Amino acid sequence: MPGRSFNDLSSDIVVPAFVVDEVTGAANGLAGALDALGATVIAGAQDLSGLHAGKLLIADMGLTNLLPEVKADATVVFSADRSEIGLGLLIGGASGRFPRPAAAIAAGPWPLADEVRVLWNKLAPQTPLLRSVNTIEQVYLTVKNYEKVPARLNAVQLAQARRVVASEVDASLLLDNAHPIGREDIVTPLMFEHRLLEQARRVNKHIVLPEGTEERILRAAHRLAEQKICRLTLLGDPAAIGQLAAELGLTIDGIQLIDPQTSQLREQFAAHYAELRAKKGVTLEQARERVADVSYFGTMMVLEGLADGMVSGSVNTTAHTIRPALEVIKTKPGVSVVSSVFLMCLADRVLVFGDCAVNPNPTPDQVADIAISSAATAKQFGIEPKVAMLSYSTGTSGTGPDVEQTIEATRLVRQRAPGLIVDGPLQYDAAVDAAVARTKLPDSPVAGQATVLIFPDLQTGNNTYKAVQRSAGALAIGPVLQGLNKPVNDLSRGALVADIVNTVAITAIQAGLE
Repeated sequence: MPGRSFNDLSSDIVVPAFVVDEVTGAANGLAGALDALGATVIAGAQDLSGLHAGKLLIADMGLTNLLPEVKADATVVFSADRSEIGLGLLIGGASGRFPRPAAAIAAGPWPLADEVRVLWNKLAPQTPLLRSVNTIEQVYLTVKNYEKVPARLNAVQLAQARRVVASEVDASLLLDNAHPIGREDIVTPLMFEHRLLEQARRVNKHIVLPEGTEERILRAAHRLAEQKICRLTLLGDPAAIGQLAAELGLTIDGIQLIDPQTSQLREQFAAHYAELRAKKGVTLEQARERVADVSYFGTMMVLEGLADGMVSGSVNTTAHTIRPALEVIKTKPGVSVVSSVFLMCLADRVLVFGDCAVNPNPTPDQVADIAISSAATAKQFGIEPKVAMLSYSTGTSGTGPDVEQTIEATRLVRQRAPGLIVDGPLQYDAAVDAAVARTKLPDSPVAGQATVLIFPDLQTGNNTYKAVQRSAGALAIGPVLQGLNKPVNDLSRGALVADIVNTVAITAIQAGLE
């Protein structure tokens, strides 16, 4: 019954609602996961509509043990460098002794032998073989999650939905006398991501992506440009980037492409870099060679004002991303250390975890700087900072050198940022759980309501963020680097396309607040 308001049915419902015809054919299951992973169908059936993952089978065993486990509704995930798994699935199916799976996914950054693809098309043309550069674990978690979420609409279906809403929904009921309902402090991961993209779109900054020939980067760039989130430059051979985009069916119109090896900017950057690093003995010839590297070239673009920020790390190491920034962009005045935070999107709120990626054993002085920087980052993204300095002790319940370091770091934060709401030492449960806080530290201005959680060392921080991410199903956005004069952010080498999009949006927002 399209277009009929629920207000017609019941006076008890105060929120206008409409029932519209179902938009069919949306992508979930394997099709949705394919999009999220930036994966491609490389052999077999190309149409994934209506195909679900069924039983996910990780091929971490030999063929003798694997083939008896394969069922007709199963999706087999195997490492791309194990061609014998792909060939074994084909031979097992062709022999008639074992069923062919519903689909197979070759995962990981390693090349898959072309013979597997060729034979797959001949022996299993009805079974899709997918290819993803993500790890087996990431593929497993993404496919598993997509079996649980509502379908995603493609462009045609979105257009259909808009037409239905325009023709069937009385917008005046939604817009007239509008007022907020529900709890204003609830922020879901979807709400937070939407806010990020909207905020980035408003500031309209220019971000450089040095790893322009990497497939996930290219897919993210396509999405960012299509949604007009920011302006972009991709580094790499323009011909190679264009060819890969064409193969993937991606549009990169409006995205600037620069090859550091041949760019006229190389000489300008080399001269400036040599000048900045002269005291370190860097010659002009060495500088020419160094700025031809994509990470250095991208960093110099940011330094020279030709880009507002940089995002890298999908194939390069964290050190390779950060080192050039430390050499030429340097830290903000008054900041002793570059650090990082993760924005942890839980079911109903967003927490800021720092430092979980950069500094292994910070001193109390550095922990204080990390806390102040993390509070500033929280504010940038609309999170009111209430800072918990974490330890294995709450208040005066414990003693020891580690607790004393947290007490000293807390004192330094209060001294340097007297307007900041901070308390410590606090245990994690006392920091975030109001019931525990009432028992352990009832008079604390932070306990039970902390939004920024500062860990005493990298080992604690990194393991905690991963535990919360995996066990609580939290969306972890980051690491977001802080303390640099201009925004440069690092990606996990296993980053999904959505992770890259979020990180670029964050970088644009940081640039807009400089």
